[in-house]
Amino acid sequence: MRRFLILLLMLASVLIGTAQNVKSEKVFHTYIYNDEYKVYMDVNLYDANISVPGQDVFGMVPGFFGALRDSRKWLVTDAKIVGKNKAELDIINDYGSEDLTATLTYNPKDNTYVLKQTGGSRLKIVVNRKWLKIPTEIVLVPHERMPDLW
Repeated sequence: MRRFLILLLMLASVLIGTAQNVKSEKVFHTYIYNDEYKVYMDVNLYDANISVPGQDVFGMVPGFFGALRDSRKWLVTDAKIVGKNKAELDIINDYGSEDLTATLTYNPKDNTYVLKQTGGSRLKIVVNRKWLKIPTEIVLVPHERMPDLW
């Protein structure tokens, strides 16, 4: 009986360790948030199975960029993981009138992501009926899903 319990505990610890390793390997399947601008990204660059809320006409995409204070979304139309912690993204607005390229880089030391726009239009959102340009480089952190305020 004692051997059985020890074996069971060892098996459980192996399974928990394996589950944590799988989670850490999928750094581009996450919800990340920036509190200063109240913007977020919901991405799954591995399976491209993210549905944009309220905009199902776009189908499944690798991810999107949104704001808590604005209903508009910027859709990730194509994503290519180019390293263990770096991905290249093609992004368009939900009207299809503006597009940009960007890199999304994960920093495992401080568990942050940096979205850096490398070309094309600027990301922008509406706040208090005025356009607000998002900086070309913005830091996002993993976060629980936030409800949009609009």
